[in-house]
Amino acid sequence: MSTPQAHIQTLIDEMVAVGPEAGLQVAAYHKGEVVVDAWAGADSLTGKPVDGDTLFVTFSVSKGITTTVMHMLAERGLIDYDRPVAYYWPAFAQQGKDRITVRQVMAHTAGVPHLPLDMTPEDSVDWDKQVRWIETAAPLWEPGTQTGYHALTIGTILGKLAELVDGRPFARIVQEDICAPLNIDSLFFGAPDAVMDRIAMMDWSPNPDMPMPPPDALIWQAIPATLQPLSMHANRHDFRQAVVPAASAVANARALSKMYAALVGDGVDGVRLLSKERVGIATQMQTDGMDCVLGQIWPKGLGYFLGCATATTTCVSPTAFGHTGAGGFTAYADPAHDLAFALCKTRMVDEMDPDRMTMRIFERELYRALGLG
Repeated sequence: MSTPQAHIQTLIDEMVAVGPEAGLQVAAYHKGEVVVDAWAGADSLTGKPVDGDTLFVTFSVSKGITTTVMHMLAERGLIDYDRPVAYYWPAFAQQGKDRITVRQVMAHTAGVPHLPLDMTPEDSVDWDKQVRWIETAAPLWEPGTQTGYHALTIGTILGKLAELVDGRPFARIVQEDICAPLNIDSLFFGAPDAVMDRIAMMDWSPNPDMPMPPPDALIWQAIPATLQPLSMHANRHDFRQAVVPAASAVANARALSKMYAALVGDGVDGVRLLSKERVGIATQMQTDGMDCVLGQIWPKGLGYFLGCATATTTCVSPTAFGHTGAGGFTAYADPAHDLAFALCKTRMVDEMDPDRMTMRIFERELYRALGLG
């Protein structure tokens, strides 16, 4: 077989040429070294080519970055997973939330996944409004009794906690504690004007075979219909410049894979963001039950998704941890193989068949090319 770089580049070229993809980036580290840095295609709305420096709004891949911040703060002794959120943030205690712990929030068991059903796109980037909503929201279930994806609210809670215990704005914490040590210049919460021209436009390719959740499904409370389609947010200037810790990170595959590579093995260039012991704590299974928001079994650690996939897909490595993003983004690390992988794309596609998911195809082919599976 050809080198991992050549193999993945050929696969990217084929997917762009024949579909379903328009523009793709893939990057991977193995044992602290870059083994894949590949791209092809363009965004289909403007025709602007994708290259290695192209940036993307990465949606829920953002949660993996926010989670990493929280574990770095925990390692510094500023966060105790089992303390109530209200210990750090007294206003959070309203409406029966006084006993909700940081652990429950990070495991998506806190019971506050919901947003106002009339939330507007402008509301979604209003940090103060999001914080006030969280403070006054009442749990939908007894905290700790079930798991349900806190699609946007987890970012508000964790981002506010980070600011309260650290004292710096959340975006600054990311820049100074993650990007600076790793010399990453392509990862932002609140993208500056100077990089706006590098951000790809997104398009949405709905799957006609994907069943729509019923009107009373909790997913419509976690991500209200007023915020659909998600692709529109990626193309909004205010969303790109907003700090939405659950969804608005602007990054590329190079930056994401490098961050995750710094969580496993010996890190990157001698830099590890978290100790091996902390990664072990962060990736302990918290829940593998049915997610009442997503309607799927989705194994979760403390903030990270585990096994790099849902139970409806085939995982190459059950030790992987990270986060996927709407439309097919993904970024994760696999400590068992000292591997980090990230995929960014311009076309959002929902695929039900794991054998046809772009992220899963590249994942399987990368492991095969490296002789890991």
